[in-house]
Amino acid sequence: MIRILSLALAFIATLATGAVAADYPTRPVTLIVAFTPGGPSDVLARIVGRQLEKILGQTFVIDNRPGGAGNIAAETVAHATPDGYTLLMGNNGLLATNQSLFKKLNFDGEKDFAPISLIGSQPNILVVNPKFPATTMGELIAYAKANPGKLNYANSGFGAAAHLSAELFKSEAKVDIVSVSYKGAAPALQDLIAGHTQLMFATSASVVGFIKSGTLRPLAVTTLKRFSLMPELPTVAELGLPGFDATTWHGLVAPAGTPKPVIDILNHAMVQALADPDTVQQLHNLGVEVGSSTPAQFAAYIKSEIPKWAAVVKASGAQVE
Repeated sequence: MIRILSLALAFIATLATGAVAADYPTRPVTLIVAFTPGGPSDVLARIVGRQLEKILGQTFVIDNRPGGAGNIAAETVAHATPDGYTLLMGNNGLLATNQSLFKKLNFDGEKDFAPISLIGSQPNILVVNPKFPATTMGELIAYAKANPGKLNYANSGFGAAAHLSAELFKSEAKVDIVSVSYKGAAPALQDLIAGHTQLMFATSASVVGFIKSGTLRPLAVTTLKRFSLMPELPTVAELGLPGFDATTWHGLVAPAGTPKPVIDILNHAMVQALADPDTVQQLHNLGVEVGSSTPAQFAAYIKSEIPKWAAVVKASGAQVE
């Protein structure tokens, strides 16, 4: 009798979940971004959010929660009600790198989130202020070795992919360059353009416009393959640091325990959004190589990225108490 009652209750719960999912979403969805307005993650979230609004018929509210290398935003979503109404614009920093970068976290990048879909990836680009004398990566390394500790590089947040790209570069190029951290790409780039810092490893989305206008000078990309939007720009590996690879990726996740039917609805909507030519062009203009996935594929990708970035963190020596 008890077993029959348990099965009946489970069946009713399943029907209830299905009914809720069938109506989802019935109210605005909050999409939390871990960085400041105007930065690449924020711009990307707004582009994707607008398209999801069209597909799902509900408002996607962008909620910027900068600070703590993205941990504030990630923790907020990890502990949110798993009903599909609080989502995170995740990336390799929040979901993979921070697992090894921070000795203590109040969330687990693999266990506390339900992956929805990968959105795309982008290289980081080594850029310098146009007034800086180095015009190639080789010249930059030579200048840094001749002037140890005198060059400053801006980063969009301690532990972000751009920061670790620079730390990996310092380690492999054997140069002493001082890190200056900012709360997001926008303020970091402002100081770089103003000449308060000399260089930066920045996501392509944040610097493509500045490069095209001549406001910043690109020296190399951090991926193993050249960037399709700037095929003339060599990779760091090509220019003397073999195997150098630091790619930034973005994807949508929900709190763990979010009903599978809701995840499936969001995944279907994301696949549709990333198939829209206008959306693809907007993201491509930002330097994002668009690519959706199934929830299972994204989960496997996150799992594979955690040990990869753990190795980068170890090599860089960067860790936060």
